[in-house]
Amino acid sequence: MKQRVRVVGILKEGGEVLLMKRRTGRSSEPVFWELPTGKIKFGEQPEEAMSRTALEYLGVDVNEVKLVDVVTFLAFAGSSQMANLYIVYELGISKNSKIKPNERYSAFKFLGKDEFSKVRMDEATSAVLDLENEKNNTASIENYRETVNGATIYIDGSSRGNPGPSGVGYQILSEDGKVIERGGEFIGFATSRVAEYYGLKLGVDKAIEKGLKRVRFIGDNLMMINQMNGIYKIKNRDLLPIYADIRKKVADNFEAVSFVHVKRDQNTEADREANLAIDRHFDESVIK
Repeated sequence: MKQRVRVVGILKEGGEVLLMKRRTGRSSEPVFWELPTGKIKFGEQPEEAMSRTALEYLGVDVNEVKLVDVVTFLAFAGSSQMANLYIVYELGISKNSKIKPNERYSAFKFLGKDEFSKVRMDEATSAVLDLENEKNNTASIENYRETVNGATIYIDGSSRGNPGPSGVGYQILSEDGKVIERGGEFIGFATSRVAEYYGLKLGVDKAIEKGLKRVRFIGDNLMMINQMNGIYKIKNRDLLPIYADIRKKVADNFEAVSFVHVKRDQNTEADREANLAIDRHFDESVIK
């Protein structure tokens, strides 16, 4: 498998993060916004590559290059998957520096975390900012600690076509890690985002049925988990009613709840149940 290595810069101003707007999207993709990102040339150290990238793309000299994280993820490049390794730095510039983007970009702006959902970002930028938000969300950490000795419910939603036929699935584990129950339901025609929320709602309903009071809900949709943790606000009107319903049920029925994100390969059972629910629906439809 091929691997792509990049350096990424996080430049902040008053708590907001600098994002750059590409003039054209890659291949057939629409225009998107990204963090300052560059390649490492032969013979360069990553810090040197980051300083050069800031100068070439932003027109500024950086006076601080601080390593903050290394992010890895898989993404499709054409018809095959590519491993991505992004070395993330926090950048510092002098107060008198003026950002002057080169021809690669058409615009730039500083955005707060509540505004990230308003712009289309590339996959790497979304991954980096999501992880940074998770690390800074102390409320989520405290909630997680309170639910460590409680039950765990894996939840997922699947949409074939987005929108298309959709199902939701769950798996409940006891405090000692034993499977209590798993299952899934067909929810009709929906988008993947709606399916994810209905998967969480099913998990919440099952926890209430069993009288569970301390629960960790685990899913692989980072946007939904961040919204449930209060990191992102919900802008989609289709999601607001179900989001409000989940919030009310959580407030009325649990002593402690946390929402935790995992990678897709760590949520296979709930995903399997969601897809089985779709398969069962169509098998039954054919029989009838």
